[in-house]
This record gives sequence, C-alpha cells and structure tokens, in this order.
Amino acid sequence: MATRSVIATTTVVSSAQPLAVGELAHACGADVAWVVQLVEVGIVRARIEQQDAPPTQWRFGSGDLQRALAARRLERDFGVGLDAAALILDLQHEVRRLKAVLASRGMD
Repeated sequence: MATRSVIATTTVVSSAQPLAVGELAHACGADVAWVVQLVEVGIVRARIEQQDAPPTQWRFGSGDLQRALAARRLERDFGVGLDAAALILDLQHEVRRLKAVLASRGMD
C-alpha cells in the first residue's frame, strides 16, 4: 500500500503582519493582476500608506484573505465574474448581519 504525504504551510496574518499582494495572490492560487482586479471591484481593500502606492506596496488583512478565497471559489465552482462575486459576497455579509440583529432581539 502506497503512502501519501501532504505538506501544508501556514502564514500568520494579523494587523502587525499583513499579507503582501504577492502572498495574497499565492494563497489564492492566482496572480497579482487578479488581486488588482479584486481591489478594483471592491472585494478586498488594500491597506496603503500613500494614495497612489503601486500594488507591490499594498497590504491585506485576514478578512481580505477570506473574501479573496471566497471569490476564487465562486469563480471556480459557479463560473461567476468578479463583479458578480463582489455582489454575492456583499449580500452574504448583509444576510449574516441581519441574522445577528434578529438573534440579538430574540427573533431568530
């Protein structure tokens, strides 16, 4: 019987250790141009120090990583474009927020 090995790597993401644009792209199995598109459609927000900073200076938090991975899954599993993925992700967030409001008022 053959043995199968899996190697997993992890990256710590925090406010003190945000992801660089290349790291975010790599984590999603994409390229930097795809991450630039995510920023353009509003799926993720680049943290920048200067207004016109190039993508090489962009940084991203863990929430951005989650949204980018979700967008990648929507593209892969359902063939949606990034504009549609942005809308779907925003609607999912709003549904979760509204459910939390209802639950906090005992109306779940």
